[in-house]
Amino acid sequence: MIITLYHCVSARSFRPLWLLEELGLPYALKMLPFPPRALARSFLQENPLGTVPLLVDGETRMTESTAICEYLAARHSPGTLGVAVDDAAYGAYLNWLHMSDATLTFPQTLVLRYTHFEPAERLQPQVAQDYSRWFLARLRAVDAVVQHQDFICAGRFTAADVTVAYALMLASHLGLDAQFSPAVAAYWARMQDRPAFQRALAVQHQAARDQGVPTTPAPDIRP
Repeated sequence: MIITLYHCVSARSFRPLWLLEELGLPYALKMLPFPPRALARSFLQENPLGTVPLLVDGETRMTESTAICEYLAARHSPGTLGVAVDDAAYGAYLNWLHMSDATLTFPQTLVLRYTHFEPAERLQPQVAQDYSRWFLARLRAVDAVVQHQDFICAGRFTAADVTVAYALMLASHLGLDAQFSPAVAAYWARMQDRPAFQRALAVQHQAARDQGVPTTPAPDIRP
């Protein structure tokens, strides 16, 4: 059965979309307006949380973007875009997969919420500023690595680069990329140069147009 990915433009579901393009796997892309739990209520029948991503691969159903990337890499490119358990880099690989969402993406979701998604009376500029600083402070871990190597771990491009680079993509939508260090900015530029990244961008926008979904990343998140 063909893999199906439910996706909103440039949401965290971009991670598995990009990885599917890196892997060259056939897939069906189901576009949803953001946030789907409010604007596509029928989607709750597929995912009661109403969040993206949702990846369906036969009997497998997954909703965590970094777990989906780990799954796809292990299942479809072991030792290539994934890292084998007996590889010395396996621990670093897992750490980056989890850090990319729990440490690098999470604080940015609070910036989004308290600058764009709450009603005017509930906006919290101080919260947004504090969590922007938190994200940029945690980004020092990425800087320490990419000052000395082209990829985040294992000496080659892996699914961990996809998951970490998505956090940089979100930061660029929020205008935080102006504060990237030179090494992080160069790393982000390398990731954007990848043909599969560029294909994923084109595919999501074409699919959104074809399916009648707005093509902006999310309401009002562009600087």
